[in-house]
Amino acid sequence: MYMCPKMSMKKVFNYSPNFNSNKRKSKQIKFLIFHYTGMRKENDAIKRLTNIQSEVSSHYLIKKNGVIVVMVPDLYVAWHAGKSSWKSFKSLNKNSIGIEISNPGHEHNYLNFSKKQIRSILYLGKSLMKKYNIQSSNILGHSDIAPFRKKDPGEKFPWKYLAKFGIGKWHSLSKKILKKNRMKKININEEKIFYKSLFKIGYSKKVLNKKTLVSVFQRRYRQDLINGKIDQECLIISKNLAK
Repeated sequence: MYMCPKMSMKKVFNYSPNFNSNKRKSKQIKFLIFHYTGMRKENDAIKRLTNIQSEVSSHYLIKKNGVIVVMVPDLYVAWHAGKSSWKSFKSLNKNSIGIEISNPGHEHNYLNFSKKQIRSILYLGKSLMKKYNIQSSNILGHSDIAPFRKKDPGEKFPWKYLAKFGIGKWHSLSKKILKKNRMKKININEEKIFYKSLFKIGYSKKVLNKKTLVSVFQRRYRQDLINGKIDQECLIISKNLAK
């Protein structure tokens, strides 16, 4: 569909001033975090990420045409994750590489990611994973690490497809089993098991709004139905991933 990520991709350099001045060691890099830009115009997103007054940045930006823009060198901490947590890690900027993908996002007519963008995600994702020995379970979306603030990269991000190449985790359940369990109610004990599975996967235990956390989980692992309600389908997906 999108081609195997063996080919090299076009890179351009547009450095951002928004990063920590101290270099980090390569072994500190443990996560890849995917974002969407969430702005109507691609050029405006690039300007914001390279504007010293915005105080935000990322290591890379992938344009609509698939061109990879290098903004902050890998060994410097870019300002992309903000207040965030995953498993025992807090404030993930210091342990991650941030990849922005040009897309207007939920507030501005959220679009499908282009085939050229997906090819670049595959190429960049695989090369960074290999370079820094990043585990597939540590490939995350901004909403995974900041579930009460963010929705990106959103339900149109092709997590299932990327997982075939080891970029991120996906469950091993068949469509038949999923369909059979959709919309089936769970009991109180099963609800506890669901949240226990989410925390085991890595989601924050500081649950301010459970419905929001469920929606974040669905936005990644059940992208065709995001209703904030736990059913048997959500339960079996969470248990499968927690293994």
